[in-house]
Amino acid sequence: MNNNQTSAVNNTANKTFTTKYMVELAAMIAIIIIMAFTPLGYIKLPGLTITFLTIPVAVGAIILGPVGGLIFGLTSLYQAVTGGSVFTFALFNISPVFTIILTVVPRTLEGLLTGLIFKVLHNIRSVQKVSYYIASLACPLLNTLLFMSTLVALFYRTDFIQTYVTKFAASNPFTFVIAFVGTQGAIEAVVCFVVASILSRTLYAVLVKNA
Repeated sequence: MNNNQTSAVNNTANKTFTTKYMVELAAMIAIIIIMAFTPLGYIKLPGLTITFLTIPVAVGAIILGPVGGLIFGLTSLYQAVTGGSVFTFALFNISPVFTIILTVVPRTLEGLLTGLIFKVLHNIRSVQKVSYYIASLACPLLNTLLFMSTLVALFYRTDFIQTYVTKFAASNPFTFVIAFVGTQGAIEAVVCFVVASILSRTLYAVLVKNA
């Protein structure tokens, strides 16, 4: 095969990969958007909202990269602006700029770090098989850690958050976070860990290994 033929084959392969990647990325984004604006993404209980959007974010970060975190953040921002989320809507009325930071930055970092964790561990032969599980658990934990730490940093001293501090009888920001997350964070972590690890390992074998 001469150089021109080799170049043509490589260009075709690259084009196919790019098209394939874009289709898969579009599908992941569509899933996140559908989940964000339907009951599939959130379970709203009295005083408790559980999100399962970390599942497609984790799977997307493992298979495609960290873009899912950004999409998650943008849908969260939309709900804050439109009142889809009562909690973040209240924060948006306090400070639009801080709320943009709160809803977008932690979720973007969540996808980025989940993707990086998987990539690093997957390249280590001794832990390659468990890299899916570690990354799938890391995603919801990072979501909680980054969101709550940003919330505390930006809004803890506001009257709105202080009403929750009083309600939970929290003596400091740490106990406030523990009380605020509580059952919600545990459920999100367990569900994401189980579902995302199974999906990501299966899809990785089909979409990446066989690409």
